[in-house]
Amino acid sequence: MSRRTMPQAPDYWFGDAPVPAWARALAGVYGAVIALRRRLYRMGALRRHRIGVPVIVVGNIIAGGTGKTPLTIALVERLRAAGFRPGVASRGYGRGDEAQARWVDAGTPASEGGDEPVLIARHTGTRVRVDRDRVAAAKALVAAGCDVVICDDGLQHYRLRRDIEIEVIDGARRYGNGRLMPAGPLREPAARAAECDFRVVNLPDAEGAAGFGEWPLHLQADDALPLRGGRPRPLSAFAGQRVHAVAGIGHPARFFAMLRRHGLGVVPHAFADHHAYRAEDFAFGSELPVLMTEKDAVKCARFANGWFYSVPVVAKLPEAFWIALLERLAEATAARAGKA
Repeated sequence: MSRRTMPQAPDYWFGDAPVPAWARALAGVYGAVIALRRRLYRMGALRRHRIGVPVIVVGNIIAGGTGKTPLTIALVERLRAAGFRPGVASRGYGRGDEAQARWVDAGTPASEGGDEPVLIARHTGTRVRVDRDRVAAAKALVAAGCDVVICDDGLQHYRLRRDIEIEVIDGARRYGNGRLMPAGPLREPAARAAECDFRVVNLPDAEGAAGFGEWPLHLQADDALPLRGGRPRPLSAFAGQRVHAVAGIGHPARFFAMLRRHGLGVVPHAFADHHAYRAEDFAFGSELPVLMTEKDAVKCARFANGWFYSVPVVAKLPEAFWIALLERLAEATAARAGKA
């Protein structure tokens, strides 16, 4: 690993290392707090807000990346093909002023809009609103003409009432040691997954299989795109070569493993999720092609050279998933119309 490698998670979250006593103690406190919060929402002491159109929440129960952004992009495209006008609400992690709500489009700098919202806007051209207040973001999207709102990474934001919940699971790491934060990676108890309408498993390779009640997600990558423009190069063109692989995502090892499956000799450089890159971060000491995730690439274009490439991924799910999702959305739409 590069000397610039940033720690992603404690060893005991996804390994066999013993959990420190202090982490176990804090996990108990954390569990009591989230249980109380959920109880207050169920009792109505804390208010949930409806916004007048169906809301689809894409999220995860564990901390860290699971593949939510590619799935969100695929959702936008499928809903649009079905005749909907979807919009995306996001907090916009990693942007300079997270207290400021704003619209994000393809030309918005990642430092202002957040790397994931900018990536979604560039891929889809849909309306994207970033706001720490997800209810306010959703209302802004409705006012802008959206008839369905996709809330990116919003499973724990109960203020916004939702019609469909999609949990995204990392098929390799699953729920780690099964403990709540900070003793483990869980934001909520694993039993929370049973409440979600769909459980999508991001499988580490094309041959993987989902479990009972789960939908398989495969992230397909075929090409590398030069950051300075030009024709794409197939990943197969790099097979047998050493490359610098850069990933500032929740689970960098997943990106490195994907490149290795294409036959690349990976020199891995893992950075913290939402890392704000500088040119100095790429002083690796050897002139090799630099391949990075699209989420990283939106922050590197201004200082990229001819060695820099992004590797886009496309979310592939069974057609039966989309049929089931659209049926569930139709039910939610009809239910809302009946209450109007």
